[in-house]
Amino acid sequence: MPQPKHVMRLKVPSEDTLAADLQKYFDICREKLGMVPNVLQAYSLRPEKLRAFITLYNDLMLGESGLSKLEREMVAVVVSSANRCYYCLVAHGQAVRKLSGDPQLGELMVMNYRVAELPARQRALLDFAWELTLTPWLVGESHRAALRQHGLSDEDLFDLANVVGFFNMSNRVAGATDMMPNPEYHLMDRGAPAPAPAKPARPKAAAPSPRRPGTRGSRRAR
Repeated sequence: MPQPKHVMRLKVPSEDTLAADLQKYFDICREKLGMVPNVLQAYSLRPEKLRAFITLYNDLMLGESGLSKLEREMVAVVVSSANRCYYCLVAHGQAVRKLSGDPQLGELMVMNYRVAELPARQRALLDFAWELTLTPWLVGESHRAALRQHGLSDEDLFDLANVVGFFNMSNRVAGATDMMPNPEYHLMDRGAPAPAPAKPARPKAAAPSPRRPGTRGSRRAR
C-alpha cells in the first residue's frame, strides 16, 4: 500500500513563486539527490524559515564536527524512533543505509537501536539521544561524564545536543503538518553489503612418503 501522496496537510507554494536563490537551491537538490526533499518544499510556505532551516541543517549534519556524519544520522534516526516520526525515520533511515553501506543497520536504527552490536562510543551517543528526547529532565553531569569517557570533547557534546534538539523540533513540525517523505527514499540503498573477501586457504603440507623397510631412516627388523 503506498503512502499518502501529499507533501503536508498545509498548502505548499508553487516552486516558481519562490525567490531566485531558493529555486537555485532546489535545482542543486535535484542535481545531487535526484529530487527536492519534501521537508524543503514544506518549509517553502515560510521562505525565511526555509533559509534558516537549510543553514542550520547543513551546519549540524554536514559541517565540521568530532561526530561523524554517520553518527549524526544515527542520532537523527534514534530521536525520530523515540518520537515515531514517519518522515524522519524514512528519510534519515535511508541516510544511515547510504553512509554505512549496510541496509540492516538502517533498519536497526529505525526499529530498535539496542539490538545492534555497536561500538561502545556509538551506543553511548544513542543512549544519550534517547534519554534527552524522552526524559530530558533526568540528563545531568553523569551523562556528560560518560560521554567524555568515550572521547567526546565539550564541542562534541554541544554538537550532539544540538543534533538531538534539532530533530526533536523537526519531528514535531513533521507530525503537526502530517509531512510525508519522498517515496524515492523507500527504495534507496537497500542492496546487501558486499561480503568480506574470503581469506585464502593455507596450503596443506604434503604428507611424508612412507619409507620402505631397509632404506635409510627405517628401523631394521630384528
